[in-house]
Amino acid sequence: MDNLVSARWLAEQLGQPDLLVFDTTKYLPNEPRDARAEFAAAHIPGARFFDIDEVADPETNLPHMAPTPGRASRLLGQLGISNNHRVVFYDQKGLFSAARGWWLMRLFGHERAAVLDGGLPKWQAEGHATEGGAPAPATPQDFWADFVARRLAGIGDMKRIVADGSALILDARARGRFDGTAPEPRPGLPSGHMPGACNVPVNELLAPDQTMLPPDRLRAIFAAAGVDGTRPLVTSCGTGVTACVLALGLVQAGLPEPAVYDGSWTEWAARPETPKQSTP
Repeated sequence: MDNLVSARWLAEQLGQPDLLVFDTTKYLPNEPRDARAEFAAAHIPGARFFDIDEVADPETNLPHMAPTPGRASRLLGQLGISNNHRVVFYDQKGLFSAARGWWLMRLFGHERAAVLDGGLPKWQAEGHATEGGAPAPATPQDFWADFVARRLAGIGDMKRIVADGSALILDARARGRFDGTAPEPRPGLPSGHMPGACNVPVNELLAPDQTMLPPDRLRAIFAAAGVDGTRPLVTSCGTGVTACVLALGLVQAGLPEPAVYDGSWTEWAARPETPKQSTP
């Protein structure tokens, strides 16, 4: 199963008993939209809603941090996911938060996960059907999480990396937020970046229809940011969502898979002891 699948492929696979589809939409605080309401209005037939704020660690004040393996096993099983399922994630924007679901599955050892390229807009643009209302309840399954530590970076890792340069940090936020010239969407959080980080705005990986660029173009974009295939990589963003899109892009480009800094800029910027930079 590829990490990125087309609307045509998904349309042909819908209804297979081992295939599950999830809408993983997450809107930013400054976007006045309701992901669950829009899911109820129109979603891919048979899809269920995957709330990244619920498949998360409830013991932190940071948004949608990865859960413990035990909590992941329970919650993913309650969503009807077993270790034998193929799981496809999409979102309502195109390719924004769906990669977070893909990354969570990989973090817990489940490689049979994919992202729908171009998401719901591409699905609808190609003329595929949607349905409304509430989906059928999930049949709980046993899911056994096998935590893959190399796919996750915490603030302790990031402090060390910033201090010794042992990995290249790629930041997915828009250039103004990275440079410190535009505000963060979360009130009270300063913009700027971690020292040594390179900016790869996530929109630069996407075509106008919100599908991911082909591998050769992705490699050129990452090469311009200093990725040469030999240095360890960590991706970051605002809250660990679009950092997962960078991770997907790196995998699609045939480059080393990075760790995702889950707390991302929201955690780093809020800590008084961490160094920050801006580019006036």
